[in-house]
Amino acid sequence: MTITVLKSAPGLPPAPQGDAADVVQVMLARMRAEGEAAARDYAARLDGWTGEIVVSPDQVARASEQVPEDLKAQIRYAHDNIRRFAEAQRASALDFQTELRPGLIAGQKQIPLSAAGAYVPGGRYAHIASALMTITTARAAGVPQITAVSPPQPGRGVHPAILYAMSLAGADRILALGGVQGVAALAFGLFGAPPADILVGPGNQFVAEAKRQLFGPVGIDMFAGPTDSLVIADATADPLTVAWDLVGQAEHGYNSPVWLITDSVALAEAVLAHIPACIADLPEPNRSSAQAAWDALGEVILCEDREEMAATADRYAPEHLHVQAADLDWWRGRLMAYGSLFLGELTTVAFGDKASGPNHVLPTSGAARYTGGLSVHKFLKTVTWQQVEPQALPDLARATATISRAEGMEGHARTADIRLEKLRPALRQVNAG
Repeated sequence: MTITVLKSAPGLPPAPQGDAADVVQVMLARMRAEGEAAARDYAARLDGWTGEIVVSPDQVARASEQVPEDLKAQIRYAHDNIRRFAEAQRASALDFQTELRPGLIAGQKQIPLSAAGAYVPGGRYAHIASALMTITTARAAGVPQITAVSPPQPGRGVHPAILYAMSLAGADRILALGGVQGVAALAFGLFGAPPADILVGPGNQFVAEAKRQLFGPVGIDMFAGPTDSLVIADATADPLTVAWDLVGQAEHGYNSPVWLITDSVALAEAVLAHIPACIADLPEPNRSSAQAAWDALGEVILCEDREEMAATADRYAPEHLHVQAADLDWWRGRLMAYGSLFLGELTTVAFGDKASGPNHVLPTSGAARYTGGLSVHKFLKTVTWQQVEPQALPDLARATATISRAEGMEGHARTADIRLEKLRPALRQVNAG
């Protein structure tokens, strides 16, 4: 391959190792021991919140009155799209049974998890869409108990629009808790909530580390890192649109990579020329975040042809992959590694982030090589079952016993032998008849 890097990414300076892991380990240990008292103490010390942790229906109703009607309407529009997509996913997850051989019947069953915990960030940005993406999807999967948490602001509580979105999406309980204490409350079943079977939703490094340390006894959606986005564009793309798509994703934060892959030198040079003005046009703190991300982690890569562009994109395995190029059907069929795919100039990544329907909780840091994003399938257990009738038993028992003894597992072999022995009189009678 003969790719040329027109803008390289020097990377971020080395970060201290172990700090977040150590802090989270101590906090989780204390919350295991002290429960709700520790959660309240952390809420007061870290978030400046001394109010009620459990958000009442009356509080949700009062908060909803503070949300502008137009914003409510747009939240309902987004919720409807997300719900419809999730319900279509649920319909695709089917129970079935099949007769593998006469008398050997097997099948699968989809069982919703009993309880889900959704973390909704609420710090610098009010992540309204995250409430919709996580809670709505769990509800469509059939999870009967959904608890949601979000960081409260001193003197205000959880952002009113987040509360409105949580309630609309179907949360059974809402807790005014953020950070590690919020994640732990979900996992340990504090403040009247059942212990969560799975923890979902994005968050900062401490939230991600808490989910990592809790994983095992509790499921998680994924090990999430900073969001990333890659644009594939050819000579048919509009350079200003491409530039804004890169900058729009870079505003997530200083550690959010954005990449452009193209086979057009003219397109690449035009995009590079537009980027500074696009960044400068943002308000603060978005401007500083986008500038830092672009300077440290932004890349522009020139390839010879579309196959090389696709192969390069597959190696990056981005969270968001946006194609602004001719022959979209070819790209949809060829590309193999991404969290979510956005096809065409009209389909910006921001649509998927906020309102179009498919989930925005997606694999980062190259994890799209082996997994997809959050879906109803994360809230379902696909379990299997089997049943053996007499006509299938002889061959099945002989195969099992033979393989078991070859492995040195005599006990396994005996469980097959005893069933064959019990059946032999009936088989002899059938043969004699």
